[in-house]
Amino acid sequence: MAIADVLKKEHIKLNIAGNTKEQVLDELADVLMSSGALTDKKAFLDDVYEREAVSSTGIGNGIAIPHGKSKFVKETTVAIGRVKGGVTDWETFDDAPVTLVVLLAVDEADKTGGHVRLLSSMARKLANAQTCERLTKAETPEEIVEIFSEE
Repeated sequence: MAIADVLKKEHIKLNIAGNTKEQVLDELADVLMSSGALTDKKAFLDDVYEREAVSSTGIGNGIAIPHGKSKFVKETTVAIGRVKGGVTDWETFDDAPVTLVVLLAVDEADKTGGHVRLLSSMARKLANAQTCERLTKAETPEEIVEIFSEE
């Protein structure tokens, strides 16, 4: 499962209004709900928070990759949000505010392990400082999709 296969421009929000972890996740879940990717926003978020309770998904360098495997996801997809001022209540390895959130919504019925490969691919991509800088400067959702579509 490649990032480009599950990332849609309508799931990208470049100016997230919220500045707390809860507000940002709520806003990204709204994006997924309005596009028809979720059947129940609250139940999906409960699954995401259950995963967050295991360990924080703040990976450092201003990035978080929260994810939830949920029966309330119609088909595995990704929502991306950029937070101008940063989220300071997101636990990260380097204590830096989170400015880029990549929310993976994983269909619970996916037994292929595709979501693990997707998460791994996403983490590798986001470990590249140049890629992160480009994502920070991208002005349109199309640019974000293009960056994640590159090999």
